[in-house]
Amino acid sequence: MSDTRRRVKVYTLNEDRQWDDRGTGHVSSTYVEELKGMSLLVRAESDGSLLLESKINPNTAYQKQQDTLIVWSEAENYDLALSFQEKAGCDEIWEKICQVQGKDPSVEVTQDLIDESEEERFEEMPETSHLIDLPTCELSKLEEIADLVTSVLSSPIRREKLALALENEGYIKKLLQLFQACENLENTEGLHHLYEIIRGILFLNKATLFEVMFSDECIMDVVGCLEYDPALAQPKRHREFLTKTAKFKEVIPITDSELRQKIHQTYRVQYIQDIILPTPSVFEENFLSTLTSFIFFNKVEIVSMLQEDEKFLSEVFAQLTDEATDDDKRRELVNFFKEFCAFSQTLQPQNRDAFFKTLAKLGILPALEIVMGMDDLQVRSAATDIFSYLVEFSPSMVREFVMQEAQQSDDDILLINVVIEQMICDTDPELGGAVQLMGLLRTLIDPENMLATANKTEKSEFLNFFYNHCMHVLTAPLLTNTSEDKHEKDNMLGSNKTNTICPDNYQTAQLLALILELLTFCVEHHTYHIKNYIMNKDLLRRVLVLMNSKHTFLALCALRFMRRIIGLKDEFYNRYITKGNLFEPVINALLDNGTRYNLLNSAVIELFEFIRVVSL
Repeated sequence: MSDTRRRVKVYTLNEDRQWDDRGTGHVSSTYVEELKGMSLLVRAESDGSLLLESKINPNTAYQKQQDTLIVWSEAENYDLALSFQEKAGCDEIWEKICQVQGKDPSVEVTQDLIDESEEERFEEMPETSHLIDLPTCELSKLEEIADLVTSVLSSPIRREKLALALENEGYIKKLLQLFQACENLENTEGLHHLYEIIRGILFLNKATLFEVMFSDECIMDVVGCLEYDPALAQPKRHREFLTKTAKFKEVIPITDSELRQKIHQTYRVQYIQDIILPTPSVFEENFLSTLTSFIFFNKVEIVSMLQEDEKFLSEVFAQLTDEATDDDKRRELVNFFKEFCAFSQTLQPQNRDAFFKTLAKLGILPALEIVMGMDDLQVRSAATDIFSYLVEFSPSMVREFVMQEAQQSDDDILLINVVIEQMICDTDPELGGAVQLMGLLRTLIDPENMLATANKTEKSEFLNFFYNHCMHVLTAPLLTNTSEDKHEKDNMLGSNKTNTICPDNYQTAQLLALILELLTFCVEHHTYHIKNYIMNKDLLRRVLVLMNSKHTFLALCALRFMRRIIGLKDEFYNRYITKGNLFEPVINALLDNGTRYNLLNSAVIELFEFIRVVSL
């Protein structure tokens, strides 16, 4: 029990005002001789190494936020946070901190947050030593309240005092009651003042105030206040969007009410930050750092809660792959996973690793294999995006899956072949999806990210698999569009050109260019496997047929493929080229190009210049 209570994540705030995860461990408070005082120690749960050793300084301002967070600054521009798994553990450590500082544990902040120069300046002014007196919360005082809130923003010490006064007097809820009265009375002037007040309170940058403002009870009224920007002729309709247009879809019912509430809250707060609030000026840019942290920690919590609910995720996977699931439902399920994966990108690497490992364990790859082969374009597109997240996270995990799959499945239903088929069959005239899939395939077949261990070499195993089971699928369109039968028939007619062989269709030409780009990558990185494939299939001869294409970019791709082969200075390739008279299509293309001085002309000349220099 004590282990989970004291379990924490350690965060530090980086230069971009984003929280970096320093690791997970267990916290304790103990006397450290070297530091001469009670200190917070966090030891990593993985290996027991020391993640944090921080003396509890009597003058440091510690803040408790959201029941499970303790935040403080060690030095200028070095902020730390402990995120507790359980509220009880947070309370326990908070009591220790308050004990050292002689504070009541019921406080949320142990010290006033002020800088020294300002503190010295204000010490000379006795009238500022007390809390700010707030005007009575009534309609006639709204202008006075707005002026007060706006006036304190330039002074850190006055911001702190105003925040404390607002918190102590439960002032925000009283303001929101006035908002409801102003709306009922159509009091435009009062609503404009409330906009300035609520915006100013957000810029106080206080987590304790955010917890009140973003509670279920208050958040929609906060959004309502922010609709009445005096600079706009008509108020915005943010509440209408959040309640009627934005739909919360539960693909599988979420039984945890806390999780549901956290999702609603995070969406609304993100909406306030991204849509409602104007872009902060240079002067204001740090005013909302706590709001960014609030959203960040909420997201970490949501992903963790969903990850831990294996019953929920298992049910999502079961319905996703069930043939009985209707198309609309399946589209929603795939879109859920796409959003879930996009959400995870905001997490730190360790959290993201745990997230994708959970998905892999539950069977995300076999599920993707099924949905990527479906007719629904939206489903396929979302599935491709999810697949790209997985490939980016761990190409090795994907490779391991497809090699295991090959032992019990036919070639045509292997995941990589499904991906290749999707690339080949992309209906987009610009081949946007095909370009994305080609990039993913290149990552998967890149030896640079393959592992080598004492027992096995992933590179040799995977490349053997790829050339035996997948390469024929990748080259099929190329071989089909450069068939020997057509070539011979054209030669019988006495023509040097083979335009009938090369499709004039721009989309097909683009696809062949993509395939050639991938094959050129193979020539550079796979030496042995691709060499055998080129020689056995007489692949270069087929590729050089494309030198006759009316699409210059495709002719250049074919030439680039040959140039990479010659650039290897491999005797086997050299004999294959000379024996097969494979310079002929290149010379013919140069002659057909005539006197035009263009890219094709320059590329052919560069090829022969390279050969001349190498032969010297």
